[in-house]
Amino acid sequence: MVIDALLLQLGYNATLVAVGAMLLGVAAGMTGSFLYLRKRALVSDAISHATLPGVGLAFIVMVALGADGRNLPGLLLGSALSAWAGLLCLGWLVRRTRLAEDAAIGAVLSVFFGFGIVLLTVIQTMSSGRQAGLENFLLGSTAGMLRMDALVIAGGGALILLAIFILRRPMLEVAFDPEYAAARGLNVDRVDLAMMGLVMAVTVVGLKIVGLILIVALLIIPSVAARFWTDRADHVVLIGGILGGLAGYTGAAISAAVPNVPTGPIIVLIAFGLFALSLLFAPGRGVMAALVRHLRFQHRVHLRQGLLALAQAQQIYEPRTLRLLRRAGLARPDGVATEAGRARAARALRDEKRWEIVRTDPAHEAAAAFYDGLTDIDAVLTRDQIAEIDRRIGSPQGVSA
Repeated sequence: MVIDALLLQLGYNATLVAVGAMLLGVAAGMTGSFLYLRKRALVSDAISHATLPGVGLAFIVMVALGADGRNLPGLLLGSALSAWAGLLCLGWLVRRTRLAEDAAIGAVLSVFFGFGIVLLTVIQTMSSGRQAGLENFLLGSTAGMLRMDALVIAGGGALILLAIFILRRPMLEVAFDPEYAAARGLNVDRVDLAMMGLVMAVTVVGLKIVGLILIVALLIIPSVAARFWTDRADHVVLIGGILGGLAGYTGAAISAAVPNVPTGPIIVLIAFGLFALSLLFAPGRGVMAALVRHLRFQHRVHLRQGLLALAQAQQIYEPRTLRLLRRAGLARPDGVATEAGRARAARALRDEKRWEIVRTDPAHEAAAAFYDGLTDIDAVLTRDQIAEIDRRIGSPQGVSA
Protein backbone atom coordinates (compact mmCIF):
# COMPACT_ATOMS: atom_id res chain seq x y z
CA MET A 1 0.00 0.00 0.00
CA VAL A 2 2.77 2.45 0.93
CA ILE A 3 4.70 1.47 -2.22
CA ASP A 4 1.59 2.19 -4.30
CA ALA A 5 1.29 5.59 -2.65
CA LEU A 6 4.95 6.42 -3.32
CA LEU A 7 4.47 5.39 -6.96
CA LEU A 8 1.33 7.58 -7.21
CA GLN A 9 -1.00 4.61 -7.69
CA LEU A 10 -3.73 5.58 -5.19
CA GLY A 11 -5.83 7.72 -7.47
CA TYR A 12 -5.99 11.26 -8.76
CA ASN A 13 -6.69 13.00 -5.46
CA ALA A 14 -3.90 11.21 -3.56
CA THR A 15 -1.49 11.98 -6.40
CA LEU A 16 -2.50 15.63 -6.39
CA VAL A 17 -2.03 15.86 -2.62
CA ALA A 18 1.42 14.22 -2.82
CA VAL A 19 2.53 16.57 -5.60
CA GLY A 20 1.15 19.55 -3.67
CA ALA A 21 2.98 18.45 -0.52
CA MET A 22 6.18 18.05 -2.52
CA LEU A 23 5.88 21.56 -3.96
CA LEU A 24 5.12 22.91 -0.49
CA GLY A 25 8.13 21.05 0.93
CA VAL A 26 10.47 22.45 -1.74
CA ALA A 27 9.15 25.97 -1.12
CA ALA A 28 9.42 25.57 2.66
CA GLY A 29 12.94 24.15 2.51
CA MET A 30 14.19 26.94 0.26
CA THR A 31 12.41 29.73 2.14
CA GLY A 32 13.58 28.36 5.48
CA SER A 33 17.15 28.31 4.16
CA PHE A 34 17.04 32.07 3.61
CA LEU A 35 15.72 32.51 7.16
CA TYR A 36 18.37 30.18 8.58
CA LEU A 37 21.20 31.96 6.77
CA ARG A 38 19.74 35.30 7.92
CA LYS A 39 19.75 33.96 11.52
CA ARG A 40 16.02 34.69 11.93
CA ALA A 41 14.67 31.16 12.11
CA LEU A 42 12.41 31.90 15.09
CA VAL A 43 10.42 34.43 13.07
CA SER A 44 8.73 31.53 11.30
CA ASP A 45 7.48 30.30 14.67
CA ALA A 46 5.78 33.63 15.37
CA ILE A 47 4.20 33.75 11.92
CA SER A 48 2.88 30.19 12.11
CA HIS A 49 1.25 30.69 15.51
CA ALA A 50 -0.21 34.01 14.39
CA THR A 51 -2.31 32.26 11.71
CA LEU A 52 -4.64 30.51 14.17
CA PRO A 53 -6.83 33.53 15.07
CA GLY A 54 -7.32 34.16 11.34
CA VAL A 55 -8.59 30.63 10.83
CA GLY A 56 -11.09 31.02 13.67
CA LEU A 57 -12.26 34.50 12.64
CA ALA A 58 -12.59 33.48 8.98
CA PHE A 59 -14.72 30.49 10.01
CA ILE A 60 -17.01 32.67 12.13
CA VAL A 61 -17.37 35.32 9.41
CA MET A 62 -18.16 32.77 6.68
CA VAL A 63 -20.77 31.06 8.89
CA ALA A 64 -22.33 34.44 9.70
CA LEU A 65 -22.58 35.16 5.96
CA GLY A 66 -24.29 31.83 5.35
CA ALA A 67 -21.32 30.20 3.61
CA ASP A 68 -19.50 26.98 4.37
CA GLY A 69 -17.25 27.71 7.34
CA ARG A 70 -14.67 25.15 6.21
CA ASN A 71 -14.13 26.66 2.77
CA LEU A 72 -10.35 26.36 2.36
CA PRO A 73 -9.65 29.51 0.31
CA GLY A 74 -11.59 31.56 2.87
CA LEU A 75 -9.73 30.01 5.79
CA LEU A 76 -6.38 30.57 4.07
CA LEU A 77 -7.27 34.20 3.41
CA GLY A 78 -8.15 34.69 7.08
CA SER A 79 -4.94 33.01 8.22
CA ALA A 80 -2.92 35.18 5.82
CA LEU A 81 -4.41 38.37 7.21
CA SER A 82 -3.83 37.19 10.77
CA ALA A 83 -0.23 36.20 10.02
CA TRP A 84 0.38 39.60 8.43
CA ALA A 85 -1.02 41.29 11.54
CA GLY A 86 1.31 39.18 13.69
CA LEU A 87 4.26 40.13 11.49
CA LEU A 88 3.38 43.83 11.80
CA CYS A 89 3.11 43.50 15.58
CA LEU A 90 6.49 41.78 15.71
CA GLY A 91 8.11 44.49 13.60
CA TRP A 92 6.56 47.25 15.73
CA LEU A 93 7.75 45.68 18.98
CA VAL A 94 11.30 45.31 17.67
CA ARG A 95 11.49 48.85 16.25
CA ARG A 96 9.54 50.82 18.87
CA THR A 97 10.43 49.10 22.12
CA ARG A 98 13.54 47.82 23.82
CA LEU A 99 12.49 44.21 23.42
CA ALA A 100 14.96 41.93 21.66
CA GLU A 101 13.59 40.06 18.66
CA ASP A 102 13.40 36.72 20.49
CA ALA A 103 11.40 38.30 23.34
CA ALA A 104 9.06 39.99 20.84
CA ILE A 105 8.58 36.67 19.03
CA GLY A 106 7.63 34.99 22.31
CA ALA A 107 5.09 37.71 23.08
CA VAL A 108 3.49 37.66 19.62
CA LEU A 109 3.21 33.89 19.20
CA SER A 110 1.84 33.33 22.72
CA VAL A 111 -0.81 36.06 22.49
CA PHE A 112 -1.96 35.17 18.98
CA PHE A 113 -1.96 31.45 19.64
CA GLY A 114 -3.88 31.91 22.91
CA PHE A 115 -6.46 34.05 21.12
CA GLY A 116 -6.79 31.40 18.42
CA ILE A 117 -7.40 28.64 20.97
CA VAL A 118 -10.14 30.76 22.56
CA LEU A 119 -11.77 31.22 19.15
CA LEU A 120 -11.63 27.47 18.45
CA THR A 121 -13.31 26.84 21.79
CA VAL A 122 -16.07 29.31 20.90
CA ILE A 123 -16.49 27.70 17.48
CA GLN A 124 -17.01 24.27 19.05
CA THR A 125 -20.09 25.65 20.84
CA MET A 126 -21.66 26.93 17.62
CA SER A 127 -24.65 25.02 16.30
CA SER A 128 -23.82 25.45 12.61
CA GLY A 129 -20.87 25.76 10.26
CA ARG A 130 -19.49 22.18 10.07
CA GLN A 131 -16.79 22.96 12.62
CA ALA A 132 -15.80 19.30 13.01
CA GLY A 133 -12.22 18.76 11.84
CA LEU A 134 -11.21 22.40 12.13
CA GLU A 135 -8.57 21.37 14.70
CA ASN A 136 -6.75 19.58 11.87
CA PHE A 137 -5.21 22.96 11.07
CA LEU A 138 -3.09 22.50 14.19
CA LEU A 139 -1.31 19.30 13.05
CA GLY A 140 -2.36 18.95 9.43
CA SER A 141 -4.44 16.26 7.76
CA THR A 142 -5.14 15.25 4.16
CA ALA A 143 -8.03 12.94 5.06
CA GLY A 144 -11.15 14.00 3.21
CA MET A 145 -9.35 16.75 1.31
CA LEU A 146 -11.34 17.91 -1.71
CA ARG A 147 -9.86 18.17 -5.18
CA MET A 148 -10.20 21.96 -5.11
CA ASP A 149 -8.32 22.07 -1.78
CA ALA A 150 -5.47 20.03 -3.23
CA LEU A 151 -5.36 22.27 -6.30
CA VAL A 152 -5.19 25.38 -4.10
CA ILE A 153 -2.26 23.91 -2.13
CA ALA A 154 -0.38 22.72 -5.23
CA GLY A 155 -0.94 26.02 -7.00
CA GLY A 156 0.11 27.98 -3.94
CA GLY A 157 3.32 25.96 -3.63
CA ALA A 158 4.12 26.53 -7.32
CA LEU A 159 3.56 30.30 -7.01
CA ILE A 160 5.84 30.47 -3.97
CA LEU A 161 8.56 28.64 -5.91
CA LEU A 162 8.17 31.14 -8.75
CA ALA A 163 8.54 34.04 -6.29
CA ILE A 164 11.66 32.41 -4.77
CA PHE A 165 13.19 32.06 -8.25
CA ILE A 166 12.58 35.75 -8.97
CA LEU A 167 13.85 37.01 -5.58
CA ARG A 168 16.61 34.48 -4.96
CA ARG A 169 19.60 36.74 -5.70
CA PRO A 170 18.74 39.71 -3.45
CA MET A 171 17.56 37.37 -0.68
CA LEU A 172 20.82 35.39 -0.86
CA GLU A 173 22.88 38.58 -0.66
CA VAL A 174 20.94 39.90 2.32
CA ALA A 175 20.95 36.52 4.08
CA PHE A 176 24.69 36.03 3.60
CA ASP A 177 25.96 39.58 4.23
CA PRO A 178 23.35 42.34 4.82
CA GLU A 179 26.01 45.07 5.19
CA TYR A 180 27.53 44.21 1.81
CA ALA A 181 24.06 44.04 0.25
CA ALA A 182 23.24 47.50 1.62
CA ALA A 183 26.54 48.85 0.28
CA ARG A 184 25.59 47.55 -3.17
CA GLY A 185 22.38 49.56 -3.03
CA LEU A 186 19.89 46.86 -2.03
CA ASN A 187 17.05 47.91 0.25
CA VAL A 188 17.63 45.40 3.05
CA ASP A 189 14.33 46.20 4.80
CA ARG A 190 12.33 45.51 1.65
CA VAL A 191 14.18 42.27 0.97
CA ASP A 192 13.55 41.20 4.58
CA LEU A 193 9.89 42.05 4.12
CA ALA A 194 9.74 39.93 0.96
CA MET A 195 11.41 37.09 2.83
CA MET A 196 8.85 37.33 5.63
CA GLY A 197 6.09 37.42 3.02
CA LEU A 198 7.34 34.13 1.57
CA VAL A 199 7.45 32.60 5.06
CA MET A 200 3.89 33.75 5.61
CA ALA A 201 2.82 32.29 2.25
CA VAL A 202 4.44 28.92 3.03
CA THR A 203 2.80 28.92 6.45
CA VAL A 204 -0.65 29.69 5.06
CA VAL A 205 -0.45 27.20 2.18
CA GLY A 206 0.89 24.50 4.50
CA LEU A 207 -1.82 24.84 7.15
CA LYS A 208 -3.98 22.06 5.78
CA ILE A 209 -1.16 19.58 5.12
CA VAL A 210 1.39 20.21 7.89
CA GLY A 211 -0.52 22.34 10.37
CA LEU A 212 0.43 25.65 11.92
CA ILE A 213 2.34 24.09 14.85
CA LEU A 214 4.59 21.88 12.71
CA ILE A 215 5.07 24.09 9.64
CA VAL A 216 8.00 25.75 11.39
CA ALA A 217 9.75 22.37 11.45
CA LEU A 218 9.34 21.99 7.68
CA LEU A 219 10.78 25.48 7.26
CA ILE A 220 13.85 24.94 9.43
CA ILE A 221 14.81 21.23 9.53
CA PRO A 222 15.61 20.84 5.78
CA SER A 223 17.78 23.96 5.78
CA VAL A 224 19.69 22.84 8.88
CA ALA A 225 20.20 19.42 7.32
CA ALA A 226 21.38 21.03 4.07
CA ARG A 227 24.06 22.97 5.95
CA PHE A 228 25.86 19.69 6.70
CA TRP A 229 26.37 19.03 2.99
CA THR A 230 27.84 22.31 1.75
CA ASP A 231 29.49 25.60 2.68
CA ARG A 232 27.96 27.58 -0.19
CA ALA A 233 24.84 29.61 0.56
CA ASP A 234 23.19 28.96 -2.82
CA HIS A 235 23.77 25.22 -2.44
CA VAL A 236 22.22 25.32 1.06
CA VAL A 237 19.05 26.77 -0.48
CA LEU A 238 18.99 24.18 -3.27
CA ILE A 239 19.65 21.18 -1.04
CA GLY A 240 17.18 22.49 1.55
CA GLY A 241 14.51 22.57 -1.14
CA ILE A 242 15.32 19.02 -2.27
CA LEU A 243 15.17 17.65 1.29
CA GLY A 244 11.95 19.55 2.03
CA GLY A 245 10.33 18.28 -1.16
CA LEU A 246 11.36 14.69 -0.38
CA ALA A 247 9.92 14.96 3.14
CA GLY A 248 6.66 16.48 1.91
CA TYR A 249 6.15 13.97 -0.89
CA THR A 250 7.01 10.89 1.20
CA GLY A 251 5.01 12.04 4.22
CA ALA A 252 1.89 12.80 2.18
CA ALA A 253 2.13 9.46 0.38
CA ILE A 254 2.47 7.51 3.65
CA SER A 255 -0.42 9.45 5.19
CA ALA A 256 -2.61 8.61 2.20
CA ALA A 257 -1.72 4.92 2.45
CA VAL A 258 -2.06 4.49 6.23
CA PRO A 259 -5.49 5.39 7.67
CA ASN A 260 -5.85 7.81 10.61
CA VAL A 261 -2.23 8.97 10.46
CA PRO A 262 -1.89 12.78 10.62
CA THR A 263 0.07 14.16 7.71
CA GLY A 264 2.02 16.90 9.47
CA PRO A 265 3.77 14.72 12.07
CA ILE A 266 4.72 12.12 9.42
CA ILE A 267 6.25 14.81 7.19
CA VAL A 268 8.19 16.28 10.12
CA LEU A 269 9.43 12.84 11.23
CA ILE A 270 10.69 12.12 7.73
CA ALA A 271 12.37 15.53 7.64
CA PHE A 272 14.02 14.69 10.95
CA GLY A 273 15.15 11.35 9.51
CA LEU A 274 16.83 13.20 6.63
CA PHE A 275 18.41 15.54 9.17
CA ALA A 276 19.73 12.58 11.17
CA LEU A 277 21.22 11.01 8.03
CA SER A 278 22.86 14.33 7.18
CA LEU A 279 24.18 14.71 10.71
CA LEU A 280 25.75 11.26 10.62
CA PHE A 281 26.89 10.77 7.03
CA ALA A 282 27.44 14.16 5.35
CA PRO A 283 30.97 14.02 3.90
CA GLY A 284 32.13 17.42 5.11
CA ARG A 285 30.42 18.11 8.44
CA GLY A 286 28.87 14.80 9.42
CA VAL A 287 29.71 12.87 12.57
CA MET A 288 31.23 9.97 10.65
CA ALA A 289 33.43 12.31 8.59
CA ALA A 290 34.60 14.03 11.78
CA LEU A 291 35.34 10.64 13.32
CA VAL A 292 37.39 9.58 10.29
CA ARG A 293 39.35 12.85 10.41
CA HIS A 294 40.02 12.32 14.12
CA LEU A 295 41.24 8.76 13.56
CA ARG A 296 43.50 9.89 10.73
CA PHE A 297 44.91 12.64 12.94
CA GLN A 298 45.61 10.12 15.71
CA HIS A 299 47.27 7.85 13.16
CA ARG A 300 49.58 10.66 12.06
CA VAL A 301 50.40 11.60 15.67
CA HIS A 302 51.29 8.02 16.63
CA LEU A 303 53.37 7.55 13.49
CA ARG A 304 55.25 10.81 14.03
CA GLN A 305 55.97 10.09 17.68
CA GLY A 306 57.07 6.58 16.79
CA LEU A 307 59.50 7.87 14.16
CA LEU A 308 61.00 10.37 16.61
CA ALA A 309 61.41 7.57 19.17
CA LEU A 310 63.19 5.39 16.57
CA ALA A 311 65.47 8.27 15.62
CA GLN A 312 66.55 8.70 19.25
CA ALA A 313 66.86 4.93 19.88
CA GLN A 314 64.08 5.03 22.47
CA GLN A 315 61.96 2.03 23.45
CA ILE A 316 58.40 2.18 22.10
CA TYR A 317 55.90 1.14 24.75
CA GLU A 318 52.66 2.22 23.10
CA PRO A 319 51.18 -0.88 21.34
CA ARG A 320 49.26 1.16 18.79
CA THR A 321 52.34 3.14 17.79
CA LEU A 322 54.39 -0.03 17.34
CA ARG A 323 51.56 -1.65 15.38
CA LEU A 324 51.35 1.32 12.98
CA LEU A 325 55.12 1.33 12.47
CA ARG A 326 55.12 -2.42 11.75
CA ARG A 327 52.20 -2.10 9.35
CA ALA A 328 54.02 0.66 7.45
CA GLY A 329 57.20 -1.45 7.28
CA LEU A 330 59.15 0.99 9.44
CA ALA A 331 59.84 -1.27 12.45
CA ARG A 332 60.24 -4.97 13.27
CA PRO A 333 58.08 -6.73 15.89
CA ASP A 334 60.77 -6.13 18.54
CA GLY A 335 60.62 -2.36 17.94
CA VAL A 336 63.90 -2.08 16.06
CA ALA A 337 63.76 0.19 13.01
CA THR A 338 63.98 -1.27 9.53
CA GLU A 339 66.19 0.36 6.91
CA ALA A 340 63.20 2.34 5.59
CA GLY A 341 62.26 3.19 9.17
CA ARG A 342 65.74 4.56 9.94
CA ALA A 343 65.58 6.81 6.87
CA ARG A 344 62.09 8.09 7.74
CA ALA A 345 63.07 8.56 11.39
CA ALA A 346 66.14 10.59 10.42
CA ARG A 347 64.02 12.85 8.24
CA ALA A 348 61.44 13.29 11.03
CA LEU A 349 64.15 14.21 13.54
CA ARG A 350 65.74 16.60 11.06
CA ASP A 351 62.34 18.28 10.50
CA GLU A 352 61.85 18.62 14.25
CA LYS A 353 65.22 20.34 14.63
CA ARG A 354 64.42 22.64 11.74
CA TRP A 355 61.11 23.56 13.32
CA GLU A 356 62.93 24.40 16.58
CA ILE A 357 65.01 26.98 14.67
CA VAL A 358 61.92 28.37 12.91
CA ARG A 359 59.93 28.72 16.13
CA THR A 360 62.68 30.65 17.90
CA ASP A 361 63.63 32.94 14.98
CA PRO A 362 61.53 36.17 14.72
CA ALA A 363 62.30 36.25 10.99
CA HIS A 364 60.18 33.09 10.57
CA GLU A 365 57.30 34.18 12.79
CA ALA A 366 54.71 33.72 10.03
CA ALA A 367 55.97 30.22 9.19
CA ALA A 368 56.09 29.23 12.87
CA ALA A 369 52.31 29.68 13.07
CA PHE A 370 51.94 26.57 10.89
CA TYR A 371 53.72 24.29 13.36
CA ASP A 372 51.52 21.53 14.75
CA GLY A 373 54.04 18.72 15.14
CA LEU A 374 52.81 17.04 11.96
CA THR A 375 53.21 19.47 9.06
CA ASP A 376 56.28 18.90 6.87
CA ILE A 377 58.50 21.95 6.91
CA ASP A 378 59.02 21.85 3.15
CA ALA A 379 55.30 22.61 2.78
CA VAL A 380 55.87 25.95 4.52
CA LEU A 381 59.41 27.11 3.64
CA THR A 382 61.32 27.30 0.36
CA ARG A 383 64.37 25.16 -0.41
CA ASP A 384 66.70 28.15 0.10
CA GLN A 385 65.18 28.86 3.52
CA ILE A 386 65.54 25.21 4.53
CA ALA A 387 69.16 25.17 3.31
CA GLU A 388 69.90 28.24 5.45
CA ILE A 389 68.36 26.54 8.50
CA ASP A 390 70.44 23.41 7.82
CA ARG A 391 73.60 25.54 7.83
CA ARG A 392 72.60 26.95 11.20
CA ILE A 393 72.05 23.45 12.53
CA GLY A 394 75.51 22.55 11.26
CA SER A 395 74.54 19.45 9.31
CA PRO A 396 75.35 18.37 5.77
CA GLN A 397 73.24 20.08 3.13
CA GLY A 398 72.80 16.89 1.25
CA VAL A 399 70.09 15.65 3.64
CA SER A 400 66.73 15.61 1.89
CA ALA A 401 64.05 17.96 3.17
